[in-house]
Amino acid sequence: MSQNRWLATGNFFTSYKQEQRTFFTHLDRTIFTCFLVILFGWPLVFEISNKYMLVLDNILIAIVAVMGLNLLLGFAGLISIGHAAFVGIGAYTVASVCQVIGENHVIVTHFWPVLIVCAGIMGAIFGAFVGLPALRLKHLYLAIATLSFQMIFEWVIQFMSFFNQGQTIYVGRAHWLTGQVGRSDHYLFWYYIILTIVVILGFGVRNLLKTKYGRCLVAVRDNDRAADAMGMNPGLTKVYAFALAGFFAGVAGALHAYLYRGVGFESFTLHASVGYLAMAIVGGLGTLNGIFWGPVAIKFLDIQVEQFSEFVGQYLTSAPNVATALKPLSFGLVIVLFLMYEPRGIANWWRIVKSYTKLWPFRY
Repeated sequence: MSQNRWLATGNFFTSYKQEQRTFFTHLDRTIFTCFLVILFGWPLVFEISNKYMLVLDNILIAIVAVMGLNLLLGFAGLISIGHAAFVGIGAYTVASVCQVIGENHVIVTHFWPVLIVCAGIMGAIFGAFVGLPALRLKHLYLAIATLSFQMIFEWVIQFMSFFNQGQTIYVGRAHWLTGQVGRSDHYLFWYYIILTIVVILGFGVRNLLKTKYGRCLVAVRDNDRAADAMGMNPGLTKVYAFALAGFFAGVAGALHAYLYRGVGFESFTLHASVGYLAMAIVGGLGTLNGIFWGPVAIKFLDIQVEQFSEFVGQYLTSAPNVATALKPLSFGLVIVLFLMYEPRGIANWWRIVKSYTKLWPFRY
């Protein structure tokens, strides 16, 4: 490592420990700390409406879900098109507790952190179970297996009376140290909670990738036979990759349930699974910062398309379903363009910007 810990100009690592640092320079650590301070501090300075705070909460929940999908698809190379079903498992874990003991029971309202962790564990159990076909299946065949899980999940929720046949199951309002979280502070409260969870899980993923378990994921993705020859267990690695993805999705589902104070079937359909897949691809598969770029870009695109549809709808009154047509069109177009021209996602743009600023004002 360079002697100057503030502005390193090259890679002069003398040990593996140095190479695996979370922050290469003091400048990186300072910028990241300032960024966190801004994320936690801006709601105290600026006031925005609940509508936009809900959008931010949704982006943060999507980041948690995409973290798991990126571990599975980007780092372990295992495709899944049933990720929304795993998110649904987490949400319906909370909903099931509410159905059994009541939505305003003290366990639901006061012990919500425990319920969120339990939802993650339930997602991990289902993830490990769905990952069993990965012992024998690859690529398109594995994708079909995960699609089957998505279909089974939708069928169970829609036809079981316990889950109110897909209709909304209400979740009680959470309590904090100061008492019940009121209606006006609801979205702000969950912004801080979800942001804290994102930071913790983000560091968790970063540290996991530095361990032998994280390196096993990458080794199995690159060549499972070579990984097997080197003493790793590819089958067990694939199953635990699905379990990890299920845990992240389960946590995201529980957060979704508490944020909306209810669980409905329409949030966990195949369309939502494709959405999570698009976020992972657009952000950048197999990259840590791509986990954050993808959900931000797709959610921002959704908002812009919705506003454009309303604008067009004012002049094309004979075409009332403009929004219905524009959303999937723009969505599919963005995915195709990224796959064709930037398969490494927005994370690659971030890498280019960082490389340029590292050399600035020199070009080489």
